Amino acid sequence: MAQTPPPPANTFAIPMPPLPNRGPRVRPRQSQFSSASFSLGPESLVQAMNFGGPSPSDMSIVEEHHRDPNASIIAASPRQSGSKRGKGKGILGRKIEQDVSILGHEERRFQPYAFSTPAPAGSQGQIAKDALGNEERGELDEEDWSIVDRMRLWRHDAMMQHLHESAVFWGDKILSWTGDPNDAFWLAQAHFLNQQYSRAEQLLTRPFVVGPRRPENKASGKGKERARLETNGFLQTNGPATPVAGGLIGGIQFPGDVDAGTVSKLVDMSVACRYLAAQCMVRAGRWTDAIEILGESNPFRGSGRSGPNIPNSDGGIKVEASMCYLRGVLMTRLNRQDRAKEHFMEALALDVKCFDAFNELVNGNLLGIDEEWDFVQGLEFLQQVPEDADFVRLVYTIRLKKQKHVSEMALARQRLVEEYGMSENPDVLFAFAESMYAQYRWEDAFAITSRIMELVGIHPAALPTHIACMHNLRHLHPRLFLLAHELVDKDPDDPVSWYAVGVYYLLTKKFLDARKFFSKANLMDPRFGPAWIGFAHSYAYEGEHDHAIVAYSTAARLFPGMHLPALFLAMEYLQVNNLALAGEYLDLARTICDTDPLLHNERGVLAFHRQQYALAAGHFEQAIALTKTVQGTNAMWATTYLNLGQAYRKLGRLIDAKAAFVKVLELNPRHGQGFACLGLVHHVMGEYDQAIRNYHESLAIDPLDTNTIDLLNLALEINAEMPPGVLGVIGFPGGDEHWLKMMQERLDKATEGGLPPVGSQKEGIYVDELGAPSVIEGNPDSSAMEM
Repeated sequence: MAQTPPPPANTFAIPMPPLPNRGPRVRPRQSQFSSASFSLGPESLVQAMNFGGPSPSDMSIVEEHHRDPNASIIAASPRQSGSKRGKGKGILGRKIEQDVSILGHEERRFQPYAFSTPAPAGSQGQIAKDALGNEERGELDEEDWSIVDRMRLWRHDAMMQHLHESAVFWGDKILSWTGDPNDAFWLAQAHFLNQQYSRAEQLLTRPFVVGPRRPENKASGKGKERARLETNGFLQTNGPATPVAGGLIGGIQFPGDVDAGTVSKLVDMSVACRYLAAQCMVRAGRWTDAIEILGESNPFRGSGRSGPNIPNSDGGIKVEASMCYLRGVLMTRLNRQDRAKEHFMEALALDVKCFDAFNELVNGNLLGIDEEWDFVQGLEFLQQVPEDADFVRLVYTIRLKKQKHVSEMALARQRLVEEYGMSENPDVLFAFAESMYAQYRWEDAFAITSRIMELVGIHPAALPTHIACMHNLRHLHPRLFLLAHELVDKDPDDPVSWYAVGVYYLLTKKFLDARKFFSKANLMDPRFGPAWIGFAHSYAYEGEHDHAIVAYSTAARLFPGMHLPALFLAMEYLQVNNLALAGEYLDLARTICDTDPLLHNERGVLAFHRQQYALAAGHFEQAIALTKTVQGTNAMWATTYLNLGQAYRKLGRLIDAKAAFVKVLELNPRHGQGFACLGLVHHVMGEYDQAIRNYHESLAIDPLDTNTIDLLNLALEINAEMPPGVLGVIGFPGGDEHWLKMMQERLDKATEGGLPPVGSQKEGIYVDELGAPSVIEGNPDSSAMEM
């Protein structure tokens, strides 16, 4: 399925303004009115950052921190205060200073935009007073809060307790009273948590007064509380404002005492506000608007204030990295996978603590095995998290693909267990289970995933592997039925629940029902890879090659870093005898992962179809060599030995072919085709009695195999015409020449046609490839469930 190529990288790039010189900075004069521009793009924010922002005479309340792309929103903690009040700090004030010093910041903490407004200094109540000594109680009494401080505490506590309506209610009253941009931000956060995205977006994008003004209706307080309100600026302005005639500014009526230079949008003043506004648009499904407000590319790139080597300014996660991640999410929604991969990689490179970007790259299979390893190992861990670089590198390393670098990942898991005591951590256990599954040790992988379920109940990342193990272990099929019911009852909105149902129906060969539930999982999460693979398998089982090819093509487009969809496409094209396309997709799969034995087996099948028997034998030998590094059972590779024996037979290496078929029967004593092929070799070698014996053993396992029946009849005819030399009869019936001619004709009939094509065989969850002539077939590999 062809994919529309993405536009050039610089087509929609935000033009970067020139960097300022080291001399006196001259800021271009810009209007702060929201009606001055019809674009929501980040140009004004970047220009303000590069030119130093508004001057103190314009907007003294705006500081530099709120435009820093390397900052986080860690300063928005409800326990932190922007200023200290009163003549004594008290024990709560000192506790806040202690918390700040632990984080390594200055005593004065910034709010999300660094607007210096009071915030709650701690929790209030009699419990705190009872914990103080007599000397401290007097200081705490002098630090009694204003009504705004108390309402701010109510707002934050309601958000922590998920009482979002309460948070919105009190946040609205606070904003009406103070007109403070920080309070506007927290009200927008409350709207967002309450899933009222349009209200939050309107609050962040409408014109807002960020300068001082005197409210017309002053709130009243009692005694010292009222005096403190006036002192702290809630009822009293911080300085004279330049009044303008009241009027309509940006579609909103402002009073006459508002300075026109202090009216702006919050998204133009704060990186955090712009990020929150984009989140609101994403949740509302307005992806194009979200891209416009974020920018098609990172607007801070190349500004001198951005880059992997620039550390975070406050120890949190850079908002710039979060914006790059969100930009990548939008690209995936628009099916622009290449651009999405670039933005996710940029987000993780800017801040290695942004696990969401790492998860999209790894679990979303956007990178190949080598590309993924090189990128993660090349991240700037030491520059960004110098004290925790080793730990972060280890926990990321164990989550990478397990087809390569097995020893490095094993060492990383060992260090996490021994040095960091994470033997019972679900993510570490999941990485171990993935390693076991990649080695086809399904029993061990299932034991580990079962332990994960005991620890955390449901682990979204481990569930697909857990279900795949239950699929591959026949005695666990009843438990898969119970697990599917349990998941649907507990979480019917999770695509994994319906995926489990689809896998069970696939086991019971109810392909239409399986396809229905796989499709339901895909509708819930279009990027849930296992459901796409299962959906395509349901068509392949029924021989619907065209539909299977379309489904596999969709999976290959969505997950360019996974080799399985390309491999399955090649297997389907082999089924329809389209050798050219089969070869192309096998080459594509090999560029992504060249260590999968199944891949080399299918390359051997393709060479066999092209009558390149020596090349086919080489691929089969390479596949068998790769299975030696796998610690799982060898029984599942009996088919590869069968294919190798067929290639040897075509090359005339009958002794080697016989040894290969004997190996098949050692691995699987009830392999019907193994007996038939061994009998064919004995037949060609003239050992007709042994051939007849092998044919009978094959028919005892599969009595309806018409190919084996024909070979048996041919062998019986030849054996019946053999001279009874043991009874003293000398010579051949009809003379030597007639006998040799008849034997040659029957030998040609047996060797040229061999076993006719027997169609498609379904083993496990994979669609196995059966090739002609003889019984060339693909190797059943159940790792299709692993994403």
